[in-house]
Amino acid sequence: MPALSVLEVMASGTVAGALGAMLGLGGGVFLVPFLVSIVGLPFNEARGISLLTVIATSSAVAAINSGRSLINFRLGMMLQVVTSIGALLGGVTSRHLSEQTLTLLFGVVMIGIAVLMLVRLDRRNVLHAGTDPGPFGGRFFDSQTSSEVTYRLKRLPLAVAVAFAGGNVSSLLGIGGGVLLVPALNLACGIPIRPAAATSSFMIGVTAVSAAPIYYGRGDVIPHLAAAAVLGVLVGSAYGMRHSVHMSPRHLKLLMAGVLLTVAALMLWRLA
Repeated sequence: MPALSVLEVMASGTVAGALGAMLGLGGGVFLVPFLVSIVGLPFNEARGISLLTVIATSSAVAAINSGRSLINFRLGMMLQVVTSIGALLGGVTSRHLSEQTLTLLFGVVMIGIAVLMLVRLDRRNVLHAGTDPGPFGGRFFDSQTSSEVTYRLKRLPLAVAVAFAGGNVSSLLGIGGGVLLVPALNLACGIPIRPAAATSSFMIGVTAVSAAPIYYGRGDVIPHLAAAAVLGVLVGSAYGMRHSVHMSPRHLKLLMAGVLLTVAALMLWRLA
């Protein structure tokens, strides 16, 4: 592999880490299309490398957010159980799906999520101060309003179902389950975008850990490219978290929708 390709992978990892940390999606949603479309790696190898970067993103973001009260640990641990089960099943079944099918699935999922984010762009899931958040809700300090925000989880069965689907998609596509979980928690389950992203970032690393050994055991992880991508992701994650606190929820949603539509277009273009 030429040195230029290694540097390209590291640079793309930096961008993926920054956007993934801001949005709680994990860097894989941006890295997989780059590795497949630009570097020319097979989908299986791109997924294997991406899963390792998801672990790196999760570790960096969880460490930074742990002191900001953004991570809902109780909700995250509860959803993590079903997410890990979904990831294990996805890793086992991924060999039975063609690359064209996975690429089409990737693009369609991205477009659907982006449209939902735009439809509910201005919705905010906040309650009056002092309101009981319930067993899976929480509170955090909102830098945009300089006040404490309270939120409460709605539609718990839906959150559990999406967590399972997110784990499965994470393992099948190597993109991190946050690509489904963050929009679902924000749009349908009453969780504001910032704690939804932070909690997702906490979870996706554990999800990737449960699936990554399967890809490594099959030889789908290229060590030097994976190392370059992880280094880039760690740098990008630190940058993304430092700047995300200055962005409004509306801008975060617009950024998420724009990135997902771009990624979907790149992936679906490969099928043309």
